[in-house]
Amino acid sequence: MQNVYTVSQVNSYIKNMFTQDFMLQSLYVKGEVSNCKYHSSGHIYFTLKDQKGTISCVMFAGNRSGLVFRMEEGQQIVVGGTVDVYERDGKYQLYARQITLDGIGLLYEKFDMLKKDLEERGMFAACYKQPIPRYIRTLGVVTAATGAAVRDIINIVSRRNPYVQIILYPAIVQGEQAAASIVNGIRALEYLGVDVMIVGRGGGSIEDLWAFNEEIVAQAIFDCQIPIISAVGHETDTTIADFVADLRAPTPSAAAELAVYEYGQYEALLLEYRDTLDGLLKYKMNWYKNRLDNIGLKLKYLSPANQIREKRTYSLKLEEQMENAMEAILVKKRHFLEVYIEKMKGLSPLDKLRQGFSYVSDEEGKTVSSVESVEEGSLLRVHVQNGIITAKALGKERVEWN
Repeated sequence: MQNVYTVSQVNSYIKNMFTQDFMLQSLYVKGEVSNCKYHSSGHIYFTLKDQKGTISCVMFAGNRSGLVFRMEEGQQIVVGGTVDVYERDGKYQLYARQITLDGIGLLYEKFDMLKKDLEERGMFAACYKQPIPRYIRTLGVVTAATGAAVRDIINIVSRRNPYVQIILYPAIVQGEQAAASIVNGIRALEYLGVDVMIVGRGGGSIEDLWAFNEEIVAQAIFDCQIPIISAVGHETDTTIADFVADLRAPTPSAAAELAVYEYGQYEALLLEYRDTLDGLLKYKMNWYKNRLDNIGLKLKYLSPANQIREKRTYSLKLEEQMENAMEAILVKKRHFLEVYIEKMKGLSPLDKLRQGFSYVSDEEGKTVSSVESVEEGSLLRVHVQNGIITAKALGKERVEWN
């Protein structure tokens, strides 16, 4: 029978294999940061990936002293450490001892530093953003003289409004001289006094778009008195110029649509205004005609003869209301009187006597209310409905009535 091993034995065996492999004990791996999580314990858990694979990584809190930047999604880094097996889960991972930015990662770090600096200086504040004019005559464009960006802008502007003049400054948008060229373009078009300016280029890598992340370009956009729409790269690309500009467009084509009103819609709007004006004039004419008719009716109503008829009718109505009110009061008072009479009858001693009740008094006329006030042999006067009966107390007995 073949040998049977436990899971822990297999995991332990594999761990020993990793431990004995010298290369896995000290190696450097580069890739892109993904799923980065800073744990409350101080450990950092993340995934390192490239185009064909991923590897789980962890940097323990004790090794973080050499980490000089905060790890974020998308950074390109180089991780130095050990590949080992975590026996409990039976999976291997890279235990990082040091992490450094690599290539594009350095650009991302530089981008973040400049972004934070400019934001602290208030260059991204909404209060400095200039509104984009709704109707313009001249559009300035700072971009490369050749390429899809300028063609898209020209095509869209020509389609939306052929009367808008496009002034192109053929700037260098990539390379060492790009930033200075873009700044010169902004200043030149500002000097010409265009109504709106589009500054941008087509898509590319972060290195291709880096000119729009330079501080001198951001400062030129911020200082420009002409409203600027940034249109750098594709919709997912973001540059420092986007944050400083008065308005950001996701693409150069979208920037052209935002900058130039559509003439066809403007003509349709004028026709709509004309129809609205005609409608308002007709409405006003009818309103004044109705008002004149109402004034004529009021004049007839306010004539002396009509006023006399109105006042006479009003007087008759008031008289009728007074009679009805007096009648209602009399009925109400009569009802109250009947109620009071019935109440008096209920309280009358004579009515009680008629019902067979009587009351007793002594010879002096004092009412007898208890046996203690009567002596045996004394005379009593019994009052009934139709007279008084004289009686003699032959005896007395105390009774407790329940």
